[in-house]
Amino acid sequence: MQIDAKGMYYRDLNQLILKAAESGEEELILNNVNGQRYIASNLDKKLRIVINGVPGNDLAAFMNGSEIIVNANGQDAIGNTMNDGLIVVHGHAGDTVGYGMRNGKIYVRDNVGYRVGIHMKEYQDSVPVLIIGGTAGRFLGEYMAGGILIVLGLNRKSNEPLTGDYLGTGMHGGVIYLREKPEKDILGKEVAVFDADDNDYAKIMPFLEEYCEYFNYDVQEILKQPFYKLLPVSKRPYGRLYAY
Repeated sequence: MQIDAKGMYYRDLNQLILKAAESGEEELILNNVNGQRYIASNLDKKLRIVINGVPGNDLAAFMNGSEIIVNANGQDAIGNTMNDGLIVVHGHAGDTVGYGMRNGKIYVRDNVGYRVGIHMKEYQDSVPVLIIGGTAGRFLGEYMAGGILIVLGLNRKSNEPLTGDYLGTGMHGGVIYLREKPEKDILGKEVAVFDADDNDYAKIMPFLEEYCEYFNYDVQEILKQPFYKLLPVSKRPYGRLYAY
């Protein structure tokens, strides 16, 4: 099923998406998308959505298991508090991607903005995964409580940093993998840097392989450069500040 979203009000578009899902559609192609917000938000059906154009903020917020392919850039808060599913962005993405993400996977081909992965969390087998192909802005992984966050730094400009400052600030769970060792002066006080070991590579390999399939990269080329991991050094980084 195809929908021409040109000039369509975001609520009207989202109503059409929900009706398509409820009627049993398995794939939905949205053409001429231009900033409509909340696409697939709170979607509780198994549906594959292909977006031709640039979706607006809060794409797939609270989504429960659908698959979304964005054939362009995305704006802010993609996968906000996402419960499950897959989002693939063939371009750049904005700020706060994966905010409060609980499960599922988000793969971004290029760069992302600020505060990406903030408050990511996990519970038992629900472990969210967010892979950034390019670079990330400041406060990456801020207050991160769980999940896997990977930054590859592919196709960077000369001297372009892999991440911004305040990396892992307030982090108290999960792990951040970087394809470059970060300088100590950009780290939050709550994290430390370690070399990735065999167990780490075994953990991230299935996600890297899937990522490379979507964006036509060679995973072995990516693995030629070593990975480093950021882990929190405290489970209660602000315990003294808020508890007496």
